[in-house]
Amino acid sequence: MERGSGLSRLFERKSIESLVAQAPASAALPRTLSFFSLTCFGVGSTIGAGIFVLTGTVAAEHAGPAVVLSFVLASIACALAGLCYAEFASMVPVAGSAYTYAYATLGEAVAWTIGWCLVLEYLFASSLIAIGWAGYATSMAADFGLVLPAALTQAPLDVTANGLVATGGIFNVPAAAVVVLCTALLLAGTQLSARVNDLIVVVKVVAILIVGIAGLMFVQVDHWTPFLPANTGTFGNFGLSGVATGAAIVFYAYVGFDAVSAMSQETREAQHVVPWALIASLVICTVLYVLVALMVTGLTDYRELGVADPVYVALAAAGPALAWTKPLIGAVVVVGLISALLVTLLGQVRIFYGMSRDGLLPPAFVAVHPRWRTPHIGTLVTGASAALIAGAFPLQLLGELISIGTLLAFAIVCLGVIVLRRGRPDLPRPFRVPGYPLVPVAGILVCVALMASLPRDTWVRLAIWLLIGAALYAAYGLKHSKLRRS
Repeated sequence: MERGSGLSRLFERKSIESLVAQAPASAALPRTLSFFSLTCFGVGSTIGAGIFVLTGTVAAEHAGPAVVLSFVLASIACALAGLCYAEFASMVPVAGSAYTYAYATLGEAVAWTIGWCLVLEYLFASSLIAIGWAGYATSMAADFGLVLPAALTQAPLDVTANGLVATGGIFNVPAAAVVVLCTALLLAGTQLSARVNDLIVVVKVVAILIVGIAGLMFVQVDHWTPFLPANTGTFGNFGLSGVATGAAIVFYAYVGFDAVSAMSQETREAQHVVPWALIASLVICTVLYVLVALMVTGLTDYRELGVADPVYVALAAAGPALAWTKPLIGAVVVVGLISALLVTLLGQVRIFYGMSRDGLLPPAFVAVHPRWRTPHIGTLVTGASAALIAGAFPLQLLGELISIGTLLAFAIVCLGVIVLRRGRPDLPRPFRVPGYPLVPVAGILVCVALMASLPRDTWVRLAIWLLIGAALYAAYGLKHSKLRRS
């Protein structure tokens, strides 16, 4: 590899050959996942807080019943990026997902930036799912007469038009507790976690189909009128700009696709299995998202859905006709969000693993427990951090931050495909992006457009997050990078 000097060394790249060679050398993570389990990981992560929580938030605050269009637009963007992910995953079947792909195409500094954005994506996504789980679990417990103190079921801060305000809450204890539970399960091993996730996902998908179809039979068409509420005069508040902003926010719901590629190193025949698991996950999840979005906006006024448990609220509004679905969907959500939380926590741990493997994070994150065969220190750090964030931060703030980090990562993966096609056209590609170069170019444009539709405050928070990451890279990554020291 040709060496540069000064700033140019920030963009030194790892060769595809060296990345592929790492896979057998990293046998501490055994390849135990099949196509079915990997698809379930994708569906389990994707069908989580996005469908059970953000559907209501986006409908109430941005798009109204046209939240359906937000999901469709987000799925199109995700399909474009997902095809690019599939090409990379077929070439580089190792842990790290978008971080690893950026390292091979755009250099170390860009890889660090994407890795840091993925920390934002996964860590905050885990916390958001835990908050959604806590909202549904608290509502379900109240139905059985168990009412928890409000101070122990909400974060001390919330986001309003005037910024962050105090809520009177102390700490969201249920949200933190479920993170601790999932962290303990992940420590026990990837194979056990996969088996638990497989079972939960199958039950969850079947139950959502049953409830969604039953709910559509009782919708009131008046609730879909107007389908696209007029813009209030503020960008992102309904109208077409509201649909775009809503799509950018619910794009978080497709974080599962990055989790699928993050598990490449633990998948059997990863070069062939991972691309098709990505595509299968996308198809299944898009169908379920559209079904639930139509149902909840058809059962109640969209203005009533800005809560932590919108599906529960919509079913309750339907009255006795759908009373039987409330305990069913409540149980499915409470259990189903656990599968989403498992996968997002797992994805974060594997990102830490990939960055530590390259020397950009301390070696503790790459340490694998001799008995459990899991990166135990990374798992404990991830679980503890997610639990604290889930207990202390509000839902809306996390959703917007996750989306912008995810969109940036997806855009760079699309760019990476173009760079690698031009720079290394000779490399074997078991899966090739169809419609090249239109598909990756369209993926970049759609992701950037969705990022642009997010509120300005979200960009400010992203800038602060990236500055923190740059400081950490300068303080540690630059000095310990294995690529630089080789």
